[in-house]
This record gives sequence, structure tokens and C-alpha cells, in this order.
Amino acid sequence: MDIRTPKRLPFHRLPVFPVLLAQLIALVLLAVVYWQWRGNVAGYSGLCGGLIAWLPNLYFAHKAFRFSGARAAQAIVRSFYAGEAGKLVLTAVLFALVFAGVKPLDAAALFGVFLLIQLVNWFAPLLMKR
Repeated sequence: MDIRTPKRLPFHRLPVFPVLLAQLIALVLLAVVYWQWRGNVAGYSGLCGGLIAWLPNLYFAHKAFRFSGARAAQAIVRSFYAGEAGKLVLTAVLFALVFAGVKPLDAAALFGVFLLIQLVNWFAPLLMKR
């Protein structure tokens, strides 16, 4: 296998797919709960917070799982570091965009859903079969 042409799996077959799907489901459910409980502003603020957590994780999954196999070990490590760096930058940029562009904003809903979506990562071993 040539390292420059990675052997790609379909996205739904990646090992991280169940975690991303669980995060997306939790994001939508939490945004709906905030919308019903505290109104429109809290609902879209929660949705923004969930997307701020989920989109960088999606980017990381795309970057980190591009390569497979023992021959691509160095490329795998490099792609994990690049994915994590990109995830941090993307998270900061998304927070800046939301705080600059979304008015009015419910910060408690934004950070609440953001943190709850991050907690899904803690339970990731329960979601993975292998």
C-alpha cells in the first residue's frame, strides 16, 4: 500500500462512527429539550454548543482514520496529531464565530450542551463493539 494513497473505509464503517452518531443524537435531543424548557434562544444556543463540540470531532475522525495497516504507522500518528490540532483550532474558531455572530445567546445552554456532548466521549468504550 502506498502511503500517499490511503486505503479508505466508508465513513459508516469507521470505528468511531457509533460515537459520532451518539453525539449527533444527543445534540439534537438536548437542543430540543432546551428549546422546550427555556425557549427559542436556549434551543438554538444549545444547538450551536452541540455543533461546536460535534463538528471538530467529525473533522478529527476524518483526519485520524484516513490510514490503516502496519505499514502506515507513521502516517497514522501524524494524522492523529494533525487531526487533534485541527480540532482545537476549529473549536476555538467556532466559539469565536458564535460569540461574535449569534445574538441573543444563552451562554448556559451553549456551554451546557457543549460539555454534555463532550461527555459522550467518556462513554465511547460502551458504544464500541471492538
